Amino acid sequence: MSSPLRLGIAGLGTVGIGVVKIVQKHAELLARRSGRSVAITAVSARDRMKNRDADLSPYRWEEDPMAVARAEDVDVYVELIGGEGGVAKASIEAALRAGKDVVTANKALLAMHGQELAELAESLGRVIRFEAAVAGGIPVIKTMTESLAGNGITRVMGVMNGTCNYILTRMESAGLPYDAVFEEARQLGYLEADPTLDVGGIDAGHKLAILSSIAFGTRVNFDAVEIEGIERVSIDDIRRAADMGYRIKLLGVAQTTPRGLEQRMSPCLVPADSPLGQLMGGTNMVVIEGDSVGQIVLRGAGAGEGPTASSVMSDIVEIARGVRLSVFGQPAAGLTDARPARTAVPAAYYLRIELLDKPGALAKVATVLSDAGISIDRMRQYGHPDGASVPVLIVTDKTTPEAIDFAIEALPKTGVLVGEPVELRIEEV
Repeated sequence: MSSPLRLGIAGLGTVGIGVVKIVQKHAELLARRSGRSVAITAVSARDRMKNRDADLSPYRWEEDPMAVARAEDVDVYVELIGGEGGVAKASIEAALRAGKDVVTANKALLAMHGQELAELAESLGRVIRFEAAVAGGIPVIKTMTESLAGNGITRVMGVMNGTCNYILTRMESAGLPYDAVFEEARQLGYLEADPTLDVGGIDAGHKLAILSSIAFGTRVNFDAVEIEGIERVSIDDIRRAADMGYRIKLLGVAQTTPRGLEQRMSPCLVPADSPLGQLMGGTNMVVIEGDSVGQIVLRGAGAGEGPTASSVMSDIVEIARGVRLSVFGQPAAGLTDARPARTAVPAAYYLRIELLDKPGALAKVATVLSDAGISIDRMRQYGHPDGASVPVLIVTDKTTPEAIDFAIEALPKTGVLVGEPVELRIEEV
C-alpha cells in the first residue's frame, strides 16, 4: 500500500469535526477504498479550548491556518473556514503554491473567485475539489463532471437552501406566518449569522452560479444571477397556492437561451405532486436535464455534520485514488464568458391582489391584463369579512416576463388595489 495521504484541516466547526470523526471511525474502510491510508497531521481553528466532541490530541495544532497550508507534512489542505475572501482565499492560494491539493466546502469563495483559483491550481498542476460546496451530501458535482460528461446539459434547477425549504414547508404545515417561522429557525440554529444569506437567496445563488459553470462551460459569474429571497412570501400565498395545487419553493434555474445564459434564484410555484413539490423540511433537490440522459433527480440532506463531511471525504478519497480533474470539469483557461440573460421563456404566473370592494374593480384589473397581452387561466375570489377589500387570486396562461412586468407596474395605477400586487412564476418541472 502507498504512503498515507496526509490531511491538514483548517476550520473545526460542524463540518470539520465531521471529517475528523469519519477519518477516525472509518480508517480501515478508507484505506481499502482508496488504496492508501488517510491520516490527519495538523488542524487549526480560532478557539483551541472549545469543546468539539472529538479527540484532537493526535494532531498538531496550528494557531494560523497559513501554517497548515504550507506545512511539509500536509498533502491535502482541507479548507473549512468559510467566507468569500480573507484567510480562506489566502490559505488556499498558499497551499496550491506549496504543492498541495485542496478540498473545500466554501461556495461563497468559489462563486466569487472560482475562476481565479481554478486557473492558479491548474497552472501549478494541482486540483481543487468542492463536492461539499453545493447541496451538502448530494453528489451533484461528481454527477455533472463525471457521470454526465457525455451529455449536453440543457437545464439545471433545484432547491438548494434547506433553511428556506424548512421555512416554507413549516409555514404550510403549521399555518404560521413567515416572521414566526423565521424566529423558530433562528432559535434552532438553522440560519447563518447573517440571515439574509439564507432567506435572501444569496447562499443558494452561490451554489447555482457554481453549477452553471460546470453545466455550460462558462466562467463563474455570481453577479449575473438574478436573486430574490423568500421574505415577501406570506402565509396567504402558501395557502392559496395550495388551493390551486401548487407549493412555493425557492427555486434556482440555469439554462442557456438564444439571448445568453439565464441564472435565477427566486420563489416559484411548482406542482404539489411533482418531486420538487413533495420536497419537505431541510432537504435539497437538484434536477439536471441532459440531451442523452433526459431528466435525473438528486435528493438528499443539504447540510449538517454528517452529510457535508461525507462529501468532503468523497473528494479526499478521489485524490487518494489519484483522480485528477479540472476544477470545473474542463480546463479553466477554456471556460467562456457567458452573456447574462434575463429569462424570456414564457410561463404561467400566480398573481395575488387585494381589491377595493366596489363595482368595476375587477373589470379594471382585467383591462390591465388584456392590455399587457395576458389571458387568465383561473381566478378565485376569497371571502372579505371586513367588507372593505376583496382578496383575488389569478393564475395566468403562459406569458412573458415583460408582459408581467408591464401589468405589475400598471395595476396600482388603477386606483382599485389595496397594497402591492404579488406575482410568482409557475415553473414547469
